[in-house]
Amino acid sequence: MNRSLYRRTARWLFALLIISAGGCASTSYLSVRKSPRNPLTGTLNLASLNGPKPSQRTENLLQRYDLYEQVKDAPADALQGLQQENRAEPTLEKTYALAELSYVLGKRAQAKGKTSKALELYSGAVSQAYLYLFSPQFDTSRSYYDPQFRKACDLYNTALEELLRIVNAEGRLQPGETYTLESGEHRIDVRIVTRGLWGNRAFDRFEFVSDYRVQGLQHRHVNYGLGVPLIAVRRGDDTEDPASSFYPRGMSVPVTAILRAVERPCLSPDEQQVVACALELQDPLASGVVDIAGRFVPLQSDLTTPLGFYLDNPEFRNANVATAGLLNPNQTSHLRGLYMLEAFDPRKIPVLMVHGLWSSPETWTEMMNDLRALPEIRDRYQFWTYLYPTGQPFWISAAQMREDLAKTRQMVDPNRRWESLDQMVLIGHSMGGLVSRMQTLESGEDFWRILTDRSFDELQADDETRERLASTIFFEPNPSVRRVITIGTPHRGSYFANDYTRWLGRKLITLPTSLVQVKTRVIRENPDFFNNTELLTVTTSIDSLSPDSPVLPVMLSSKRSPSVTYHNIVGVISKNKLLARVSEKGDGVVPYSSAHLDDVDSEIVVDADHLTVHQHPRSILEVRRILLQHSAEMYAETARRIAIPAAYGSPLPLPPVVPAAGR
Repeated sequence: MNRSLYRRTARWLFALLIISAGGCASTSYLSVRKSPRNPLTGTLNLASLNGPKPSQRTENLLQRYDLYEQVKDAPADALQGLQQENRAEPTLEKTYALAELSYVLGKRAQAKGKTSKALELYSGAVSQAYLYLFSPQFDTSRSYYDPQFRKACDLYNTALEELLRIVNAEGRLQPGETYTLESGEHRIDVRIVTRGLWGNRAFDRFEFVSDYRVQGLQHRHVNYGLGVPLIAVRRGDDTEDPASSFYPRGMSVPVTAILRAVERPCLSPDEQQVVACALELQDPLASGVVDIAGRFVPLQSDLTTPLGFYLDNPEFRNANVATAGLLNPNQTSHLRGLYMLEAFDPRKIPVLMVHGLWSSPETWTEMMNDLRALPEIRDRYQFWTYLYPTGQPFWISAAQMREDLAKTRQMVDPNRRWESLDQMVLIGHSMGGLVSRMQTLESGEDFWRILTDRSFDELQADDETRERLASTIFFEPNPSVRRVITIGTPHRGSYFANDYTRWLGRKLITLPTSLVQVKTRVIRENPDFFNNTELLTVTTSIDSLSPDSPVLPVMLSSKRSPSVTYHNIVGVISKNKLLARVSEKGDGVVPYSSAHLDDVDSEIVVDADHLTVHQHPRSILEVRRILLQHSAEMYAETARRIAIPAAYGSPLPLPPVVPAAGR
């Protein structure tokens, strides 16, 4: 045995064990709370055995109007008395106290099993909190600096959530439906509608974000404002929506529920107060603000918990696509393709994330979670992932991805109307960087010349075989791809792909029989035709990543699309870390000499190993910087073409989108 090779193999195997030790266990992203998160718990004594009670400020107001004792002995009379006082002389302070007292009494009624009464009281709390926040009669007295203002927001949000929980438990939280809430003083007619790109038929059910605690992600991203953050679980495919076939099964997305008055309430003391309302299910990924009563109001939203809910979906977790895709690509071939992780928005630039060897789209969770939390990113970009079987040579995956991208564009934008879809950004980790980079290269005769000096026309093969071979070896840059970011990518191969690991890979990895038979038949039917059969005889992805592969240097020297900009991120482990002592300079799997590129617009080095280099904070910040640069450059390019004055500003406002049929 070659001692140098033995040492190199041993170091790599040891490094791989260290790197993957934390990643082999199944990660759970959420846990269920014992009780829902409630911002009013401390203020209203919700956790006390004695039950909830009004805040000190509300108690002071009740004492002022001689209603405090009634709260203890006859709370309904106290509420009615306060309503009468407020009707005679409406004030902001009394309106807030009405909202708070209604909520407290609603909690008490619910604890006693009086669901109908609780629903009535919660609806009253929401109505009064809405008036506190938006009624024009309080515009001169309302102060955004008063801590009571934020508490009024919390009251609105929490009372609305309690109301929705009851409605949901009764099966009435159905978009497109209308239900009525009545009490002696008022009636609320509520119409449930979805806003944004999702249609009323898009969701199967709703979960409450406050029921869950995030535990498998480093950061939980919350935006503070108005509304109830929900987890909306999609229904199956919608035949009227072309994009629906690209949504993963069991997909869950963030939604924020807000209740707004759409007609002015009747305030006559002799009539029942009737308020027509819309319960709107807003998509916070489409917009972080909503217009309420002529004001731009930020949505309360949680973008992380719905993502964790999807990742904990048993259907997703049981797929085990990373290992199956490596060891038996045929088992996951039906899952191969592009997946959209939010509502398709043709106005936004796609960011397509491509995973590496022995991996899956789940590996991008940390980066996507952090990037989507930034308004300047989510307002301009939509995030997609690409899943492919990683056991096959990367150039086969590149050819399949080329085909899948073309099909996707044809399905969602057959007339090529949307310019943003021609401004795509690819981000590839590890082998996914090679798959991504190949989308932007012009093959010419370069890859064919690896095999033979003879003409392709001379090849003896049936039409189907010729077509499959040609799609792998001859290709043009994808004109929709404008920027590529490679992270921890073995541009010159990796020494982990040595004789022993390649032999092990051939023993463990089972490629589709049809693929192997085609290669064998082509070689058999064309004797003395090939000088080098590397592109045909390489059987696994590990073989394809060998530093001796003739494909890699051809990729580095191939003609690139002049409209594409390249960026590179390289992992180099600090010398004081154990992994750095057993591997050469690099991330433990890909040496720096292989990952480094000179002909890129930018390159940074981060202190991270191979499995976490794309999750490192510095890598995510660099991707953010690049995406902002890309957005600005695409704006400038569009501005020059349509002659927008330089003073107009950047970025371009999103144009209106026409929803797909049925939305």
